[in-house]
Amino acid sequence: MTNDMSDDLQTRIEEAVRNPRNLGEMKDADAIGTVGSADCGDMLRMWVKFKEEGGRKVIDRATFQTFGCQTAIAVASVATEMLAGKTVAEAQSMSGEELAAPLGPLPPVKIHCAQLVEGALRSALSGETAPEPKGNRSPTSPTLLSQLNAAQPADRKVRIVLDS
Repeated sequence: MTNDMSDDLQTRIEEAVRNPRNLGEMKDADAIGTVGSADCGDMLRMWVKFKEEGGRKVIDRATFQTFGCQTAIAVASVATEMLAGKTVAEAQSMSGEELAAPLGPLPPVKIHCAQLVEGALRSALSGETAPEPKGNRSPTSPTLLSQLNAAQPADRKVRIVLDS
């Protein structure tokens, strides 16, 4: 990868991280998917809401939360923008590379970020995991942070520190 390409990619990632789209939990989601490993620290959860459009069930919107690097945030942000208006079949057919395409080609060491987003999307669309009850989340429903902390040794809990 040339320096110009890597600088351009870095600029796009930084912009997506500065202004992430569709970040956060969706209380009225129709589907939820979570992938990742607490052991390596990369986890991503995606919420999907559907609507009827022209007699077809399409994605109205998608949101995400992640414990991952800047590239994971950037890929999830651009991917959630791309999903609006897609049918389940269209979204399921998208590869991680396609979901990350607006950022440009990712270096090999960052391909896993796109695969993480693809996995969360496929998990949400597969119907294998039941969504949390709408508007009535029980106090014992696991959050992404509680799932990550549960997998950590008691003396290694995750703390979130916001950079200003």
